[in-house]
Amino acid sequence: MKRRNFFRTVLASGVGMVTAPIIKAAPPVNQSPAKPETNIATARAIPRTTNSMPGKYPGQVVKVNHSNSIVEGKPSESAAYDMLKEGMLNLTDETDLKKAWLHFVNEDDIIGLKVNPIGGKLLSTSHAVTQSIVKQLEEAGISRSKIVIWDRREEQLDDAGFTADNYPGVSFMATECYDENKSYINAEGRFYSEDWIDKDHFLYADVEGEYDAYTMPYMVNGGKNSYFSKICTQKVTKIINVPVLKNAGTSITACMKNLAFGSISNTGRLHKALWHETSAYACAFPPLRDKVVLNVLDGILGCFDGGPAANPQFICQYKTMLVGSDPVAVDRVAYDVVINKRIQEGVQTEEKIAGRKFMEIAQELQLGVCDRDKIKLKEISI
Repeated sequence: MKRRNFFRTVLASGVGMVTAPIIKAAPPVNQSPAKPETNIATARAIPRTTNSMPGKYPGQVVKVNHSNSIVEGKPSESAAYDMLKEGMLNLTDETDLKKAWLHFVNEDDIIGLKVNPIGGKLLSTSHAVTQSIVKQLEEAGISRSKIVIWDRREEQLDDAGFTADNYPGVSFMATECYDENKSYINAEGRFYSEDWIDKDHFLYADVEGEYDAYTMPYMVNGGKNSYFSKICTQKVTKIINVPVLKNAGTSITACMKNLAFGSISNTGRLHKALWHETSAYACAFPPLRDKVVLNVLDGILGCFDGGPAANPQFICQYKTMLVGSDPVAVDRVAYDVVINKRIQEGVQTEEKIAGRKFMEIAQELQLGVCDRDKIKLKEISI
């Protein structure tokens, strides 16, 4: 989806109108603009659970490298399976793979695999990694009928090959969905997606943008609330996060970004004003904080520039996988991988400290460990 015309003042008739942006006085010269007010205090006040981030293994990350994980330019499923196995066993200190998985899920759970299909066939969560997760869940006694592969956008899932033909017995869901004619609007003129946002769970931010007819189906609603998907709030009981190792400018888009911007509506307004805050804040609310039990970062293929889109000239073979319950710690290790690659490729000359901001915010929210000296990293080569 092209992020265009976010601040247009007119929407096509039949789609709906959105209030025009509020124009505020510019800040004094040399003074950073004040951040918009949010409802993060509401999230912080909600009691945590035994599953809350950073999960069972705070501050622990297993990094598995496999020199033969790419065959004929594509991630190898057999290699991905072995990488995932090593990651799970080493994270949990188990010798039995089934026992390792049962640290996080059980046969009564409805397990959502949050993939990242934005890069289409070029650079999305690989089928090698996704199929390996499904296979190991089955081996642990989880029925395929209890597995849901999901993301915000149905069309991106389809384009990336996340379909019933490729994953028989597994369910697929998307917040932004369409009918058999690929229309996002039903006979009454409402977005189908409106039935998939939960208005009892939302991130409020005192900033709003206006969306045109092209963009509106990808936002679902305007205004100052970003509603969580009912996939998170009602459908699944546990979430396994399966992002891709990508850059986002001089930062990264990995665990927290995949969760945050993939789970809420009305995100266009947040990219410029609150990108770092949203990446952390959304993860602090119960639909994500209390359900994301495991992060499997797919770094077999990734990119070092042009992310989160897929630009062929920047796609690279990291040949790695990061596994951990702590999304902040996984992102911190992933950040080093991407920034080192960017420096190696001459895209930037040194780390830009501001790139870590979302992780620092997340650590302050007790979602995980950002301090690199406090992260226990176990690195394995196959």
